[in-house]
Amino acid sequence: MTQMDEAKKGVITEEMKAVAAAEGVSEEFIRKSVAQGTIAIPSNVNREVKAVGIGAGLRTKVNATIGTSTDICDFDMEEKKAKVAMKYQADTLMELSVGGDLDEIRRRILKISDIPVGSVPVYQAAIETIREKGAAIYMDEDAMFKAIEKQAKDGIDFMAIHCSVNRETLKRLKRQGREGGLVSRGGALVSAWMVENDLENPLYKNFDYILEIAKEYDFCMSMANAMRAGAIADSTDRAAVQELIVLGELIDRAREAGVQTIVEGPGHIPLNEIPANVVLQKKLCRGAPFYMLGPIVTDIGAGYDHIVSSIGAAASAGAGADFICYVTPAEHLALPDAKDVKEGVIATRIGAYVGDMQKGIHNGEKDLVMANARKKLNWEAQFDSAMCPAEARRIRDERPPAEEDTCTMCGSYCAVKIVNEWLDEADTDVFD
Repeated sequence: MTQMDEAKKGVITEEMKAVAAAEGVSEEFIRKSVAQGTIAIPSNVNREVKAVGIGAGLRTKVNATIGTSTDICDFDMEEKKAKVAMKYQADTLMELSVGGDLDEIRRRILKISDIPVGSVPVYQAAIETIREKGAAIYMDEDAMFKAIEKQAKDGIDFMAIHCSVNRETLKRLKRQGREGGLVSRGGALVSAWMVENDLENPLYKNFDYILEIAKEYDFCMSMANAMRAGAIADSTDRAAVQELIVLGELIDRAREAGVQTIVEGPGHIPLNEIPANVVLQKKLCRGAPFYMLGPIVTDIGAGYDHIVSSIGAAASAGAGADFICYVTPAEHLALPDAKDVKEGVIATRIGAYVGDMQKGIHNGEKDLVMANARKKLNWEAQFDSAMCPAEARRIRDERPPAEEDTCTMCGSYCAVKIVNEWLDEADTDVFD
């Protein structure tokens, strides 16, 4: 019995209760939303994790990706990155390793994580085929499903499934061409397999079988955005819209089966197109939670793409997106290290918070606490109010002021201190 099945029957599960308490909403609101598919709670039956609600009416959640590459395969470093992501309050993790023993690293991350963990099973199917046969195009169809089931048994809470790439989607892509090509790794693997074997995508053709596996383990399906743009010039093109139409149809089938879904969205997209993309996704996918990958709102921010993405995250959350995948400073350049993970999580959390203020999830109550602390020159209260208190304290401590109640930006000419001394304490009669 899945979370969605229970919700449809009117049952409020422990996970739903936990989400309601964390979000400050009613348990019945969560139940109805899970039943309708507008909120998902990723939680595999084989694991006990913090209940995280993703969807309309809730705080925008932040995902952090980790995982080895073929060039850098250090399991200890990946564990460290996972712990850093959790320390800085990522809501979920995705384990995306492509180097080393894929079962071992996945299980190590699952063991240390108390938040939902996601994966992309087609990576494992393709990589194991490459190691055995030399190329992913020789992958057996069953290998894709075996990878899904193996990872579900291990306890993966949500999986990016590349089921929306079909023959029609690839025709659209071929007809139009692209400036930046196809940048989804999973999408590229599946598309290459389809073209070389002249066959339909098994994940699309046998979607009902995937639903059976998902239902057994109650993992949430993250409907992968294989056609997402990797360049601003390619955003919101025909291939992407065609895939979204297919995704909407598959989501209807998933809901009928009682399987929770979220929908992945654009990668590179200009700011002005974000609201339209959110509306289009929500309309075609009947309000399914929207998972924005970044997004990257300019292509020229290499080395600072966490800042670019924070801007995109704010715009996306404000427009109604529900879930944001972080981007680190290393994006497009190298495998992130622990410091990159920290910067990516914090930047994306700030963007999500700003967007949540815009869409009314909160009214800036935390900002008011900070404003009052600043007016009173109460530095401890300012640190406590900051999203990253340790970093705020470190910066001030490294450059201590001459006067304890000011900072070295303004020193004795601190505007707040001046106003506190002559305006707030002035006799009101002086203004008569």
